[in-house]
Amino acid sequence: MDFISNNIWLVLIALVSGGFLVWPWIAKRMSGAKEIGAMDAVQLINRKDAVVIDVREPNEFATAHIGNAKNIPLAQIEKRTAELQKLKNKPVLLACATGSRSHAAFALLKKLDFADVYVLSGGLGAWQQASLPVDKK
Repeated sequence: MDFISNNIWLVLIALVSGGFLVWPWIAKRMSGAKEIGAMDAVQLINRKDAVVIDVREPNEFATAHIGNAKNIPLAQIEKRTAELQKLKNKPVLLACATGSRSHAAFALLKKLDFADVYVLSGGLGAWQQASLPVDKK
């Protein structure tokens, strides 16, 4: 107890830095996003004709992307709502490099009343790690 009272600033710094480490995990859990792995994503695409929306920037998309994915960068989602409204009745799979931008896109699509939206857990990196094909166009 003496250590804590004598080093209160060190204890507070340790608690705050630990909070920063845990925050991304907490934010993902609080977003309510339905995360699915690469193999479940393949089934969603094949069985339910899900539309894949890649929310990375065009230069990232050009290097590699999931086949037939539509590139709608995260920053353009709100500007392209008319285009997105056409997809409202289909399952939507959001993909990015690691999954973090997809969670932000999930929140935006939920505001637009999309009901069937999924986030690719681990993003394109997980897709490639599962040895699934990518297009490089």
